[in-house]
Amino acid sequence: MTNAVLLTSAYLAPVQYYTKIYAADCVVEERHDHYVKQTYRNRCVIAGPDGPLPLTVPVESRPSPHTPTCDVRISDHGNWRHLHWQALTSAYEGSPYFEYYADDFRPFYERRFDFLVDFNDGLRRTVCALLGLETPVIPTEAYLDASAGTGRLTEMTSRLIENSGRLTEFTGRLTGGTATASGFAVTDLRESIRPKQPYGTDPAFSAVPYYQVFAQRQGFLPNLSIVDLLFNMGPEARLVLRDGCAASAMPVS
Repeated sequence: MTNAVLLTSAYLAPVQYYTKIYAADCVVEERHDHYVKQTYRNRCVIAGPDGPLPLTVPVESRPSPHTPTCDVRISDHGNWRHLHWQALTSAYEGSPYFEYYADDFRPFYERRFDFLVDFNDGLRRTVCALLGLETPVIPTEAYLDASAGTGRLTEMTSRLIENSGRLTEFTGRLTGGTATASGFAVTDLRESIRPKQPYGTDPAFSAVPYYQVFAQRQGFLPNLSIVDLLFNMGPEARLVLRDGCAASAMPVS
């Protein structure tokens, strides 16, 4: 059985999000959902000197409330690129691995991206490369409608993966041989990983404590942006992701 997970596009997503990438055989990234404000699509949370610090990518005014995420453009309002990089530097320049990884992230704050999904995708690819995560991530070509029922959602998802021609990319991650489009278990997490959704309600995720620069001052802050884990733990971040996955398999929708 092949475990595929559906996730939204996200800006430097939290640790919980990356445990799903770690545990899955394949990820389908939903890009045709209706854009929703105040989600991880354009927001991440890091550990500032005074506690959790949200960073939000400004987007241009939406032409309608039904604009798909793939059409959302980044705004240049407020010199946000400089402010975000300044915040990341201030928060993590004293961490063990910030200097080691800074050059991988700095370019994203020095060039202009037109679309939010392209910016997020570039950062996600960089993070996965640094973590050694080779899970294939396939973008949607149209919205995968969950209201049609679990069976229909699984059928649409498996067809998308099969048509992408990338089935062979993750057969090596399986224990049961060659994957086929009919052998998918799909977990829909598009609405489950959100800033206002308590991560503790996810039975397949455990917020494993790890070293944080400001922990002595404010205690361990769980489920922050993946960069918090990466800058603090470096190569060992992958072990934290492994331990953050529940011992049982991911829940099947």
